[in-house]
Amino acid sequence: MVVKVKTWIENDNKDLIFGGGKTQILELIDETGSISEASKRVGMNYKKAWTHIKILQEFIEDELVIVNKGRGSGGTTLTPKAKELIANYKLLQNDVKNYSQQRFKEIFKSQGYIVNCTNEEQNV
Repeated sequence: MVVKVKTWIENDNKDLIFGGGKTQILELIDETGSISEASKRVGMNYKKAWTHIKILQEFIEDELVIVNKGRGSGGTTLTPKAKELIANYKLLQNDVKNYSQQRFKEIFKSQGYIVNCTNEEQNV
């Protein structure tokens, strides 16, 4: 058995602001230099990827991507703020994962709890 956690950031209205999907888009933009290519790699249309970026920029109140237009010189780069946001999110995500794994061991494994699934499709 293993414990799984998912980390995301919401505003006070419970709107999703930042999480794994937006992190992945930003990382792929950084890797490919292209919003279009990044969106293709995650199976998302360009407009949705651009909407994710706009939502982030609205709540972060800072520019996260720089779009350079023009043939041969075009492309998209991340700002230092975007790279900082990615790094901080990944740090938080890693801390939460490590803590939950440690607590899981303390609570369940140290007490000898074992959950057996009779149906292989169950995920406990």
